[in-house]
Amino acid sequence: MILLSVENVTKHFGPEPVLAGVTFEVRPGERISLVGPNGTGKTTLLKIIAGREEPDSGTVQRHSTARLGYLDQQPQFAPGRTVWDEAMEALSELTARVHEAEQLAHALAAADDPAEHRRLGLRYDQLHHELMLREGYHLDHKVERVLHGLGFGPETYRQPVEQLSGGQQNRLLMAKLLLEEPDLMLLDEPSNHLDMEATQWLEGFLCQSRSAVLVVSHDRFFLDRVAQRTLELFLGTVDSYTGNYSAYRRQKAERLEVQRRTYEKQQIEISKMEDFIRRNHYGQKHAQAEDRRKKLERIERVPLPREIVSPPMGFPAASRTGDVALRVEGLSKSYARPLFTNVSFDVLRGEKWGILGPNGAGKTTLLLCLLGISKPDAGRAVMGANVRVAYFDQQLAGFDEALPVLDAVRPDEREFAEQLRRDLLARFGITGDMVHQRVTSLSGGERNRVALARLSATEANFMFLDEPTNHLDLWSRGALESSLQKFDGTVLFVSHDRFFLNQVADHLLVLEDGKVRVIDGNYDTYLYSLRAAEDAVQNAPAEPAGALRNEPDRKSGEKAGRRKRRFPYRKVADLEAEIAECEQRIEELHAALGSADTFRDGDRVKRAMADLEDCKAALAGLYEHWEEAVELN
Repeated sequence: MILLSVENVTKHFGPEPVLAGVTFEVRPGERISLVGPNGTGKTTLLKIIAGREEPDSGTVQRHSTARLGYLDQQPQFAPGRTVWDEAMEALSELTARVHEAEQLAHALAAADDPAEHRRLGLRYDQLHHELMLREGYHLDHKVERVLHGLGFGPETYRQPVEQLSGGQQNRLLMAKLLLEEPDLMLLDEPSNHLDMEATQWLEGFLCQSRSAVLVVSHDRFFLDRVAQRTLELFLGTVDSYTGNYSAYRRQKAERLEVQRRTYEKQQIEISKMEDFIRRNHYGQKHAQAEDRRKKLERIERVPLPREIVSPPMGFPAASRTGDVALRVEGLSKSYARPLFTNVSFDVLRGEKWGILGPNGAGKTTLLLCLLGISKPDAGRAVMGANVRVAYFDQQLAGFDEALPVLDAVRPDEREFAEQLRRDLLARFGITGDMVHQRVTSLSGGERNRVALARLSATEANFMFLDEPTNHLDLWSRGALESSLQKFDGTVLFVSHDRFFLNQVADHLLVLEDGKVRVIDGNYDTYLYSLRAAEDAVQNAPAEPAGALRNEPDRKSGEKAGRRKRRFPYRKVADLEAEIAECEQRIEELHAALGSADTFRDGDRVKRAMADLEDCKAALAGLYEHWEEAVELN
């Protein structure tokens, strides 16, 4: 079965097509990533598939029964509605089916005609099966699970939607889409407003969902976890690759090698034929030359290799600093609550330190305290000898966006000839007439690359970067990673990009619950430390009777943002078996309640209803226990 068929779709916004014959298919349950450089038309393609825009030509066909869901980027909610109201609205279709099932149960009990009873019974069985598959008997639990996963606590359920921040409203749109469970979800940058924990939850949800997914994302860790197939949109057309982002990179490199060899071999052959024709067109070998000319006209030209070239970027060699580039002693900072307390560490020359933590944990505040821009409540941060600092602000504050690019890239403290500035901007992918445009007229990714070029022009030996990958496409992120790896100075950066943290960082500062942990390694090392800590907790001997319960935190390795266990440790497989038994018992009780014999006996109806409520409550508890086991085991 084909869920979606896109055939030869084209779209123009100017003389050159953005989409020039896009063709692919989506089958039920497939999870597909759509990748391509900024500006290649990924969002436009999603909008065409969703029916938000019309193609100039070509067709988009959906299966007649397929339900499609599109993640809006501009939230619009009716005034006066709460978070819970909006979330439950996404389940209106399922709620209607629950009510229909209840009405059918009563109708079955009253039906005396065997044919009518059989007809009602078949419809009830069909509805019951669908409700079991879609958790229709546990709608409140379903809503709570999705809201919790996307960072909405119980205190927000009755909060009016208009009081939410823009990021929270976008997360609520995501929650509604996940609850709707369409046959195909179109997701455009779904992790943009999620912190690391919520992104990890979303990855798990999508991997377990029955819905097909077509996703655009710059989060390579996310694409590696979720995608089963990768579509590359470039030069207006789509190439398909098997597997996730990492598999795509490997296959892309192999294809490019074959394409280059094939193209170069044909170009050599064409060059030889053209040379022969040119030398013998009027000579004795005129007939042979004419024959080769005709043969040359019939040759099907091999296209240029489909290579996506990223800007090389690069930073100049760093001047030498002292062995300790930064010393931090007892640093503390609080606002409404403590962000971090008594933080101490040393950054040695040439090291690359990453800072990570959930939204609102104080990552940028810590960076500003280290730079001396924000004053700490206690402690101090001291730069080493001969340190020359440069700061990349994710908001581009202090960067005059009203200036032309060619002027904006010039540091205040040095002379910088125009040709040198042009060469520098070209290294960061800013070329041609773009250098004369005002920074404000550029796209987010282009402004970011101009800011990075200016950072390079400062010739700093210690760079502080706050979310440097924002708005960069996958290829620009790779170029930045390579540039920072080769940079022989010191780097301290904030990032939510786990792939970037893995490639660049050799140390991590992890902010969690007002504390800062130092990890000697990258993001993979951090994940390993979390698993090791969890294994240690699970394998620890039971506490002796009467042991103190309120001693200081003995689980300092516990994962940031992970909830503590509410239930005793049990294997996931055992819980799933018990859930299956409970669901089977509920089905039996529903069948009993659908029997005319049961409804003739009032006591039997009461007992069955009571048993059904007990089973539902037990199943809800088992689901919560199972979720906890999946997350923490």
